[in-house]
Formats: sequence, C-alpha cells, structure tokens
Amino acid sequence: MSPNATGALLMIASMGAFVMNDTFLKLTGGAVPLFQLIFLRGVLATVLVFLLAHSLGALRSGISARDKALIALRGLAEVITAYFFLSALFNMPLGNLNAIMQVAPLTVTLGSALFYREAVGWRRMLAILIGLCGVMLIIRPGAEGFNIWSLYALAAVLLVTVRDLLTRQLSRDVPGMAVTLGTTVAVMVAAGLASLSQEWVSLTGREAALISGSAVFVLMGYFFSIQVMRVGDVSFVAPFRYTGLIGAMVIGFLVFDEVPRALTLLGAAIVIGTGLFTFYRERKLSRA
Repeated sequence: MSPNATGALLMIASMGAFVMNDTFLKLTGGAVPLFQLIFLRGVLATVLVFLLAHSLGALRSGISARDKALIALRGLAEVITAYFFLSALFNMPLGNLNAIMQVAPLTVTLGSALFYREAVGWRRMLAILIGLCGVMLIIRPGAEGFNIWSLYALAAVLLVTVRDLLTRQLSRDVPGMAVTLGTTVAVMVAAGLASLSQEWVSLTGREAALISGSAVFVLMGYFFSIQVMRVGDVSFVAPFRYTGLIGAMVIGFLVFDEVPRALTLLGAAIVIGTGLFTFYRERKLSRA
C-alpha cells in the first residue's frame, strides 16, 4: 500500500480503538465509582504502555527539563479531561459526545492563532465559527435535552485543546511513547489519590473484563495514533479521524439503543464539513 493508504487505515484503526475503549467503559454502567474506574484502567494502561515504550526504546533518550515540565502540564490537562469526559460518557449518548469532541481540531486551530500567533485566514476562521454553531445544534442550549453533562463535554473539548497546544510545544526529538507513558502515569496517580475519597467496590468478572478490555483498546488507540504521524501526508490522513464519529453513532444505536435526532445529525455533519474544509485549507497553504 501507499504511505497515504497505510496512514488512513492506521487513523481508522486508532479512532475505532478509542470508540471501543469508550464503549467498554460505558458498559460498566456506573457500577464502579468513577475514580476507582479511572485508576484501575490507568494501572493496566500504564503497564502496557511501559512495556511497549521499553520495547521501542522510547525511554532511552534524554528529555530536557523544559520538555518534562510540558509533559507534566499535559498530564494534568489529561487528568482533568478524563474526569469531564468520562462523567459525560456515563450520562449522555455516545454519538452525541463524540460529535462534540470532533470540534477539537477547530478549537486547536483557533488556539494556535490566539496564543501562538499562527496565521489563520478568514476562511478558516469562518469555518471555526460555523463548526461551533454545529456543536450548538448538537447540545441545543435551552432545549429539553441540554443538561450539565453537555457542559462537561464542552469542558473536555477545552481541555483537549489545552493538551494539544502544549503538545505542539514539545521538542521534536521527544518520543511519542514517552509522552504517552507520562500521561498514563499522571492519570493513574491522580485518580488513585482521588479514589481515596470514595468507597471502593468489589468488581464482578464482567466489570474486570470490561476495564481490562478498555485498557487494551486505549493502548491500541495511542499506538496507532502515534504511528499515523510517521507515515503518509498528515493533511490527507487527518480527515479519516471522523470515522470515529460514525463508529460511535453506529455502536450507540446497536449497543445502547441511542437514536440520534435530526438536529444532532445536522450538527455533526456541520462539524465534519468545517473540519474537512479546515484540513483542506491547511494542506493548500502548506503546498503554497
């Protein structure tokens, strides 16, 4: 296969793995306290990421103090993201949540313009504004379906934006798996401390299997997403991230009997359309 075809398949695999991770966690049905759930998944994910990073030699290279500080801040953003995202996951349709999260590339572009002074023309800025309007159709402020969990999803988008903006400041020679390991360790430690404030529950075999499966899928998602950056043209591969939204809506319908409303589908289509336009403009400008 061509590098672009390989990259597209890796992106699809990455998005599919993350959707399966969300599905396994949602299937626990809130039977496990949130922080205990995040901690247990964090332990398994950390062990798996460490073994993978060690086998790839990602832990051998030295990392500067500046990059270590950025990794720590990125880990903190990921910790708070996990809280808001998983809280929303257990309380709103899987497809709706994933549709809202798809606006993150647009907010990262906006954040790059605001904080890093990256050039963003009026076309992309207009696409960002239209994409945000699409999100408003999904969450429908003031409508019966709007609740606190919609705000949690928006908070997760904001924190993902912060995380990705911090990632852009990392030196290019910092191994991706080292960053991933730092993230999983931060989430594990923070969730472990927070779980002390909750009463732990005993796991059934089903819950233990779901959490273990979630850890495996989140590792696969991280690994595939890192490999994506090493093959093909990023501007060609990036649009395939939206296959995750399609997968989430299909699984939401088949597994959780979630039927998306017409406005939700329209909002998701707007978000995808504006995202694709943004990728197209970035690709065109980079060629120029």
